[in-house]
Amino acid sequence: MNRQVWLACILLACAAVALGQVDAEALANSQQDDESWLMYGRNYSAWRYSPLDEIDTGNVGRIAPAWIFQTGVSGKFQTTPLVRDGVMYVTGPSNHAWALDLMTGRELWHYSEPVPDDLPLCCGQPNRGFAILGNRLFKVNMQATLVALDAATGDVVWEVESADYRKGYSNTVAPLVVNGMVVVGIAGAEFGTRDFIDAYDAETGERRWRFRTVPGPGEPGNETWGGDSWKRGGASTWITGSYDPELNLIYWGTGNPGPDLDGAPRPGDNLYSDSMLALDADTGELRWYFQFTPHDVHDWDAVADPVLIDVEIDGQPRKALVHANRNGHFYALDRASGEFLFARAYTEVNWADGMTSAGRPILIPGRTPTDEGTLTCPGMGGGHNWHATSYSPQTGLYYFNSGDGCQIYHGATQDFVEGEYYLGSAMENVTGDPREGSILAVDPGTGDQRWRFALVSPPSSGMLSTGGGLLFAGTQEGYFVALDATDGKPLWRLQTGGPVRAPAITYRFEGRQYVTTAAGSAVIAFALPR
Repeated sequence: MNRQVWLACILLACAAVALGQVDAEALANSQQDDESWLMYGRNYSAWRYSPLDEIDTGNVGRIAPAWIFQTGVSGKFQTTPLVRDGVMYVTGPSNHAWALDLMTGRELWHYSEPVPDDLPLCCGQPNRGFAILGNRLFKVNMQATLVALDAATGDVVWEVESADYRKGYSNTVAPLVVNGMVVVGIAGAEFGTRDFIDAYDAETGERRWRFRTVPGPGEPGNETWGGDSWKRGGASTWITGSYDPELNLIYWGTGNPGPDLDGAPRPGDNLYSDSMLALDADTGELRWYFQFTPHDVHDWDAVADPVLIDVEIDGQPRKALVHANRNGHFYALDRASGEFLFARAYTEVNWADGMTSAGRPILIPGRTPTDEGTLTCPGMGGGHNWHATSYSPQTGLYYFNSGDGCQIYHGATQDFVEGEYYLGSAMENVTGDPREGSILAVDPGTGDQRWRFALVSPPSSGMLSTGGGLLFAGTQEGYFVALDATDGKPLWRLQTGGPVRAPAITYRFEGRQYVTTAAGSAVIAFALPR
């Protein structure tokens, strides 16, 4: 939006927003666009790094809120806002979304759609963000639909159903736009669904392909499910993947098998649960997979973002995919072939004694759920859970958070009933040993930890690294913090008044760098004083 049009909108309180088209070239070059934030992970490699350096280690202590937008909507705000042409696009819980003026935070339009009262849900009603292409925004709704909105007005262009929510399907993922398609995952494994990754035509909403993350009869991998357990196999895909344009591969992580904590009804490795998938972007065909936790009975989803970097490993340059897994290990894979390169534990682990040369965990006996209870580390939430990670080419470090501590897993059985919880077993905290958390910086070429910043409770937000040598993150207690990205030294913090569950973004507007995050039910933009 040029300055004259922006000023006219401010003066006239216009409902529509004037903006340029976001084309495939803009998405491909998003890392070089300092004035925008165009996709969930900032670039296709999911770095969440910006070279902006106006706010740096020397002056970050002076930043303060430039504006605050109170949404008036309660729930878990886990959104990654998009920024384009003087406008910020924010999704919220319970099918809400807004367009905000970048200068003042003033609402330009508001979208909402009711959530069905009978929608089965595991974990609240969050939404993790928009995707954008042309003059359209794309978001999922809780009831497993994908909607295209006019970016200027918020009006619905089309809406399609991905699955029947009454069977336990729901959706919270931020879409990924690739080759004119809108790629989305799905949630619902806690209800015994059979999950997938979909690609839809951005113009029409027509589904172009679907990859089932639990293979059916006659498909490779179906033999890893005993009997007909594949029908209820889960393997949700509820966090956004990444994309390598040169290889034309989409990378996407999958979640737990069903039933979640009881392995007896599903003998076998249970492909492709708890796996990283590489799919042909044009067809959705599987090119390779890597399973992190075969036959999972601890809810160790592998949905966390796959980050693509070129790095030297064992003296050899590698096109790598790095991933902090919920099972307590940091992994590096070859992103062209799926070859296992290495794994290193980053938190307390008592269920595996290293990995085979192919990356299969070497199990320690006696760590599965039992009637009397089994102490297992990490606990049900991980290790690193779903929260967005960051890679800084400035420091060469990879940043992620971890829930540190153990839990006690109890064995149980449960019959499957469509649309109802299908977990089997349960877990409890360890008395007198509360779970804590940390933010870690890891050398992605070796898995060595460079620094660790302790948190008083399991983490709640994602990461943002910048060219100013900073790492931004938030806490459940409501603090938004800036750390020195090189050594983890705390440099600044602000009590926002609500849990910080969203990753921050940064951008330049009118020559000034802003850092923005959601906290509680508000969106807060920070900047240096003028």
